[in-house]
Amino acid sequence: MNKTLIIILREYTTRVSKKSFILLTLLMPFLFAAIATVPFLLGKIKSDEQQKVVIIDKTGQYFPLFHSDEHYLFSAEKALRPEFKSDTTDVEAVVLISDLVSRNPKAVTIYGKREIQTDLQRTIEDVLTTQLRKEKLKAYNIPQLDNIIDDVQQEFSVTTVKWGKDGEETFSSSDLAIGAGFVFTMLIYIFVLTYGGMVMQSVMEEKTNRIMEIMVSSVKPFQLMMGKIIGVALVGFTQLLIWGIMIGIITTVVGSLLGADTGMGAAPGAELTAITGADPQALAQAASGDNNEMFTALMNLPLLELGVMFVLYFIGGYLLFASFFAAVGASVNAQEDSSQFTLPVILLMMFGLYAAMGSVENTNGPLAFWASLFPLTSPIVMMVRIPFSVPLWQEVLSLVLLYATSLGMVWAAAKIYRVGILMYGKKPTLKEMLKWMRYK
Repeated sequence: MNKTLIIILREYTTRVSKKSFILLTLLMPFLFAAIATVPFLLGKIKSDEQQKVVIIDKTGQYFPLFHSDEHYLFSAEKALRPEFKSDTTDVEAVVLISDLVSRNPKAVTIYGKREIQTDLQRTIEDVLTTQLRKEKLKAYNIPQLDNIIDDVQQEFSVTTVKWGKDGEETFSSSDLAIGAGFVFTMLIYIFVLTYGGMVMQSVMEEKTNRIMEIMVSSVKPFQLMMGKIIGVALVGFTQLLIWGIMIGIITTVVGSLLGADTGMGAAPGAELTAITGADPQALAQAASGDNNEMFTALMNLPLLELGVMFVLYFIGGYLLFASFFAAVGASVNAQEDSSQFTLPVILLMMFGLYAAMGSVENTNGPLAFWASLFPLTSPIVMMVRIPFSVPLWQEVLSLVLLYATSLGMVWAAAKIYRVGILMYGKKPTLKEMLKWMRYK
């Protein structure tokens, strides 16, 4: 069997059989699901106890606007009493309205023994804001002015259509394009950093344990390096595949449970009618039309191009950075020594991520263009540009530069790797590493 293949299998089986790998792979999707759903569920949970809120209304106009419900019991007082400040008080908060809010916007203050809850503050603000609007409209002495303003303030959405090469019209959505691009961008960014660092860690462990001295006696250093890079990549693919399947299953199950618990999908027409007064059938048709347009826009994305380019940039980017990390791991003796070499590259990757974010507003601007050609940032930035139709020559040029740089990095890393894996007890300098590359 090919020696490189043996190293790949060894690297792969050693890592996937570790308990830490199995636990992390199985538990991480549940952690993602918990992070996504727990805040939502906690937001739905409210105390069953009705909290007492005292309203001290110096104007005598606003207290009737506050209606008690299952969460808050509003009561009126003429003045602030000392017992409200006592530790034994059952009053949650005291709302002091000292003047007309139309005359003094700072006339409302909420007092409490604890930090005022956001929900209570929002409730007070909503009630008084609604009343303030009515007062200001009434001051104009125009009949039905509030109805006129409500009628004028109509929301609308702009439909975006993209012309194809033959002039055909297709629905498009910049939000969907941005989302699709960033999904692939983050996958490349996280994978390269995580598993590139894993390659470096693996090399350093074997070098520290003196296993390298035995391995290089029967295997060429280049075969050893490529075996590690490919083996770790396969570990990463396995982990991502399992995560993708598990997250899909968990998302489906949690989504159906949340839908049942919150009543989403149960007689929505009646609720919408009660809130908006609109015809539920018309609302349903409008929502259906929006969903159809979004689905059409999703299908009109260059999904095949995105998939192919993702694979090409993924392989090129991983090969570039993993070979660099392997060279660093072979050159140093301790984790602390590696930071001086890895930090500049990590900063460049972070720059690529920020460049991708900045390119969203103008995917054909100078920043997006040059960052998508520069090999150290192109795997991250180009994936954001592709959904917005990048000229073919730019994609080809970017890939040629990326793979040329990757092959150059593999060659340089192999030279450094060959010498560095047998160097102990000395912290190499950049000058020495460049000298290793000239050894024959």
